[in-house]
Formats: sequence, C-alpha cells, structure tokens
Amino acid sequence: MLVDLCRTGHREAFDVLVVRHRRAVYQLCYRFVGNHEEASDLTQDVLLRAFRGLRNFKGRSSFSTWLYRVGVNVCLTRVGRAAPIAVPIDEEQHPVEDERESAPDRLLRDERARRVRAAISRLPRKQRATVILRLYHELPHQEIARILGSSVGAVKANLFHALGNLRKLLGDPL
Repeated sequence: MLVDLCRTGHREAFDVLVVRHRRAVYQLCYRFVGNHEEASDLTQDVLLRAFRGLRNFKGRSSFSTWLYRVGVNVCLTRVGRAAPIAVPIDEEQHPVEDERESAPDRLLRDERARRVRAAISRLPRKQRATVILRLYHELPHQEIARILGSSVGAVKANLFHALGNLRKLLGDPL
C-alpha cells in the first residue's frame, strides 16, 4: 500500500499519491476560495500537511476521505473568518457548451452560476463544506460525515439548512 511505503520513508510513493489526488484537492480548494492562485496555494498547504501528518492516518477510512478532511480543515481555517468571496465565472468549470445555446441564454446561465457560488461562500462553515462536498464533489452522506467528523444525520441537517439558506440568499427557489 502506498501509504505504508510513505510511512517507511519512500517519498516516491507520496509523489504517486499526489499525482492521484492533486486535482481533487485543487477542485475542493477552488470551491472554497474561487481563485486559482489561492486554490493552488491551499492545495500545496493541504498536500504538505498530509505529508507531515501521514503518521496520524489510522486507515479507518480511505486515504482520499482522510485527505478530503485535511483539505476541508485547511480551507475552513483559511476562509472561515474571511468575508464572503466574489466568485468569478471560470470557463474551465463549464461543460462543453451546446452550440445551440444562444448568447443571452449562456449569459443567464453564467450569471446564475456566479450568484450561486457567491451565495455558497456566504454560508456558515459546516454548511458550506457540506454543500461543496455533496453537490460539487458528489460524495455520499456517509463519506461527508467521515470527512467532517460528524454523523450522517448532521450532514443531512446541514445540507437541508444550507439549501434553505441558499434559497433565502438567492431570493428564489433552487
């Protein structure tokens, strides 16, 4: 197992883990900060903390779940007390555009997506993390509970309250 090799001093094994998980960690960080440079910095911080803390990995969950937990903790610490962010429209986040979609329809879709991302950035910390992990990363409630160190019921309640708060922030039903 790569984690065991890392623990015994094989840095190459950690390089393999980084290659496998870097993109997911970056996407997680980007969802929290909405800025490529800051997301890259956070990604480096997450991976460094994971490398240093690998001895604390007990194997009770998958490595990716543990790494997400490290990532969420780093992101919440960095942005938890910061003012809500203005999330830019990022063309890389959009799927391949439908050529039949008109320019006004595309503008409306992009504006709505920007408003939703900005509203998510204004949610309380646990709600923001739950929404990002569930809606953007499509993780199941059980895994989110492991990442956040809470119960499945708490994750479901956080998601329920987060969606209600998003409805209020956006001023219309989702």
